[in-house]
Amino acid sequence: MNSTNKNNTSSTAAKEKQSFFRSNPVINRLNKVEERAGYDEKAAGYGRITIKTAFFLLVTVAGMMAYLVMNATVFANQPQELAFNYKGFEVSTSFMQLGFFVGASILAIITQIISAFARPIIPVTGTIYSFCQGFVISFIVFTVIKGYEYLGLLALVITVAIVLTMGILYSAKIIKVTKKFRMVMLSLFVTMISVSIISFLGYLIPFTRPFVASILGNFWISLGLTIISIIIASLFLITDFATIDHVVTNKLPAKYEWSAAFGLAFTVLWIYVKILDLLIQIVGHSKN
Repeated sequence: MNSTNKNNTSSTAAKEKQSFFRSNPVINRLNKVEERAGYDEKAAGYGRITIKTAFFLLVTVAGMMAYLVMNATVFANQPQELAFNYKGFEVSTSFMQLGFFVGASILAIITQIISAFARPIIPVTGTIYSFCQGFVISFIVFTVIKGYEYLGLLALVITVAIVLTMGILYSAKIIKVTKKFRMVMLSLFVTMISVSIISFLGYLIPFTRPFVASILGNFWISLGLTIISIIIASLFLITDFATIDHVVTNKLPAKYEWSAAFGLAFTVLWIYVKILDLLIQIVGHSKN
């Protein structure tokens, strides 16, 4: 009897652990989901995943437009009390504008985390994330680098080029998603996150703040880290394509389309933001 209880407990614990990792879109995403569409259930399809991905990206555009409308109305009469230098760009903004920017950034982070662990509500959390990300991008393009808005368009062109290139490399099987490839990508991602956390904590500690600031303030180090981030994000596109293939070819239920679509949209936006940051660094440095 005790043996049976122990086995049941172990089995339950194993399932919970497995469920935890499956719910993480970075660690495992949808690749180990065993559920399959039944005879009377619609299976996932490439077309619908494409439409859902486009939906998230269009919501991002809506977020950008929302900022522009607020900038021309709500923020227009606000005094520009804040002035600071951001990577070579002189920025003037109001407390209200900055408050909305910070709020949108925090909400984007929260919904991103929720999406990783609450897959059924991704249609909602993914939409909120995309809208907030669009708002943040618009603030950067039309306020932070005002006068250099073309960098936003240039970043878009480069992002599209990267997505198409990685799509071709995946379709032609020039880059194959193997178990080793996934492990390498996971290691790179964890390393990047760890460095970011350590840098953030180091900046908060008065004793280490000057050292961290001197490193992060170095143009070439910052540029190198950004380029590495872009490379990692671009390679994650390959895993996204493989995940979508897995979802469709293994006939997962249509409800998983939202997860696959959000994963791809998230990576595309990640690439865009990092490329925009790279261009800002280069142009800002050249100005000085």
